[in-house]
Amino acid sequence: MSHTSHHKSTLIARVRRLRGQMEAIERALEAEAPCAEVLNLAASVRGAANGLMLELLEDHLLSHVVEAETDKERAAGATELMEVMRRHMK
Repeated sequence: MSHTSHHKSTLIARVRRLRGQMEAIERALEAEAPCAEVLNLAASVRGAANGLMLELLEDHLLSHVVEAETDKERAAGATELMEVMRRHMK
C-alpha cells in the first residue's frame, strides 16, 4: 500500500481545490477579467500546487527515507526524492 493512501482524503481535497482554482482562472479569462485578477488567481494556483507538492514530498521523505527499514531502501527513497526535486525546481 502506498503511503499516499494514508492521507488520501486530504490529498484529494487539495486536488479538488486546485481544480476549482483552475476553473476560476478559466472563467475569469472567458469573462475578460482584469489582468491583475487573473494573475492573483494564477498565484493562488501556484501556492496550492506548492502546498500539495510539499505534503507529498514530506510523506515520501518520512515513508521512504526516515522510516525505511534498510539502507538500500533508504538510498532508493532518497534518490527518488532527489529526482523529483530536480524536476520540480526546473
